[in-house]
Amino acid sequence: MRARTATLWLLAALLGVWGMSSAALAGEAVPLLDPALEARVKHLEEGLRCLVCQGQSVAESDSGFSQDIRAEILSKMREGKSDQEITDFLVERYGDFILFSPPVKSTTALLWAGPLILLAVAALFMVVMILRQRREPRSKLSAEEVRRAESLLGIDEAKDKGGS
Repeated sequence: MRARTATLWLLAALLGVWGMSSAALAGEAVPLLDPALEARVKHLEEGLRCLVCQGQSVAESDSGFSQDIRAEILSKMREGKSDQEITDFLVERYGDFILFSPPVKSTTALLWAGPLILLAVAALFMVVMILRQRREPRSKLSAEEVRRAESLLGIDEAKDKGGS
């Protein structure tokens, strides 16, 4: 009887561990119980970049970094911090790159102006290439090269047959 009870307890414990691990692997979010708090966390997560994935927001990512940021946000909110205080804390800790829309300042100027600079350089390169092509005369073929090309194309024979 004792062996059977111990086996049932062991089976129940294994099922419990398996259930928790499968939920963690599936990346299911644990409900926060307070819908307002959950909405605030979600709003902040959507404006933050996952530094591991870089193309996803913290809300979209399942990386360990994003899970840590979610826990940090929740912890700060439970401490009574405002959304701006939490954002400032994260920017201080990880830099402006954690924000999907970093502020325009001297350290992020290249981030904002980079695409425009690249577009201007590409347009300038294209204009220079077009102007260079217009200025350079097209290469002329010598008489020998024309005769050789005509013979390769069979134009000589067509002239001889049509002209005679």
